[in-house]
This record gives sequence, structure tokens and C-alpha cells, in this order.
Amino acid sequence: MSRPRLNKPRLNKPRPKWQYSVIGIAAAGAAVFGLVHTSSAAPTASSASAKKKPGATQRIKQNPPPQLFTDAAVADVSKQLGAQQKTADGLFAQWKKDHGSTRDDRAFTAWVEKTVPAPPSKTRRTAELHQVQELAKTRTAEGKRAATWLELHGKKDIWKLYLHDQRELIPRNEGTAEKAELKTALKLSKKITEQLAARYKQPAPYVLDPSLRPEKHVKPGQQGPFSYPSRHAAKSGAAATYLSALAPHRAEEYRWMAAQIAYSRVYMAGHMPSDILAGALVGDLVGDYVLTTNGHTPPR
Repeated sequence: MSRPRLNKPRLNKPRPKWQYSVIGIAAAGAAVFGLVHTSSAAPTASSASAKKKPGATQRIKQNPPPQLFTDAAVADVSKQLGAQQKTADGLFAQWKKDHGSTRDDRAFTAWVEKTVPAPPSKTRRTAELHQVQELAKTRTAEGKRAATWLELHGKKDIWKLYLHDQRELIPRNEGTAEKAELKTALKLSKKITEQLAARYKQPAPYVLDPSLRPEKHVKPGQQGPFSYPSRHAAKSGAAATYLSALAPHRAEEYRWMAAQIAYSRVYMAGHMPSDILAGALVGDLVGDYVLTTNGHTPPR
């Protein structure tokens, strides 16, 4: 992996392009919600609905996105994620050559864990910590709001909402299958990154320097949480790869969002730059795997 670089952040004044679809979905959800509560449906159905845990659409409706980071701020991260995607595609081609399109999660997981490189040396990690410390000095209130929102919704909600948007235009049976496939991609990415994090035990930047996130209340001698590789970056990479194959014309938007999420994690000292790239590698590999084993063609 090439040495990651970071840009100082600025925030978009215009509304981020992805929000048009999200707001449309939220508005549709609100309309449906209103119809349910003004119809003659049985009270028991309404009561059950009220007690049901809010889904991704409702959670984002309740907590709308703030202004996110500019393209300039995330440019370097976006470029590096793009290069990592190409690396993942090349590596996955070898897996496919050896294993075909048959699903074997256990073998694939073991292969990914061997394929993802070990963390950088202590010297490199220290240099990356200095990068994170310098970036922290540029934080703004707007940047913190953006990063906090992306951290909260970047693991699942955003990607579920994007798929929801796609499913509005396809037959119900196809949408049900794709919902299950995205869930598999997110779950597998989580499993692999957690196992690698437990193996390498690389403390998050704010653990090494508690002043980066004083609200985390790091205790003396605390080691975790461990940050290599990034789970947010892995899930984003897997979701963006998967969704891009289903809707190639929106691939740029998905990758843009993945870069937003990845950048936000370094911005708030949750991860080193190398954590992000390793996580993206995991996610891109998982995305290719889920697509291939379900009869889809991975994006190129």
C-alpha cells in the first residue's frame, strides 16, 4: 500500500449530490407513514409498527445529513481508495481462478486474512499519528458534525438507503435478493476486519494520544479499541463495490461517499491512514466475492 496523504478539510456549501436520493426516499417514507396513521388500519398494527425498531430510512430522516466534506478535502483519500480497488480486483481475479464462483465463506475469509498486508512498521505508524495530529488542528465545528454523522451512519444506514433507492425501480423478488446480498457483504466485512484487528492489536490514534478525543476518556494503560483495519472503510468498500455493479451509472456517487466516510474516520482520529486503506482492501475483496458468488459481474 502506498503511503497515505491527507488534505486539510473544507466543507461544501452546496448540498452534497447524494442527498437528493436520500431526501426523496425520506419524503416517500414520510408520506407512507402519514397514510398508515390516517387510514382505517387496526390499532394493533399501528402499535406494532410504533414499537418496531427504526430502519435506516427512519434513522436518517430523524438525523438528516449535515454539510459534508468538499471534493478537495477528500481528493487524496479518494484517489488512494481507487488505487486500492484496482489492487483488490487483481487479487480477486486470482481467487476466482483458483476457486471459481462457488461460495465458501470460510476459505475466502482465511484467504483475505492472509492477503491483507500486516500493519506498517512502528516508525511508519508514528509518522501517520503525526499526520492525524496535524489534521486534528484544522478541525471545525462543521467538520466535526460531518464526521460524527458519517461515523454514526456510515457502517450500514447510508448503504441500506442507497439500495432502497435502487429497489424502487426493480421487481420485488430481485430487491429482496439484493437486500440479503448487501447484508452478507456488510456482515462478512465486519467479521474479517474484527478478526484482523484482534490479531494485530494496533491502537486507534486517540488511544495513543488521548488529547485527540478527550471525550473518549481513555484510561492509563488502555490498549484498545484496535484500528487496523478500519471496519467503516471495509463496509463502505464492500457496499460501494456491490452497489456499483447493480447501478454502474451511480458508481461515482457510491465511491464518493466511501471516501467521505473513510476521510471522516481519520479526521476524528479513529483511524490511521493505513487503517483506511487496509479496510478498503478487505471491503473491495468482499464486494467482488459477494457479486461473483451470486451471479453478478463485479464493476471494472
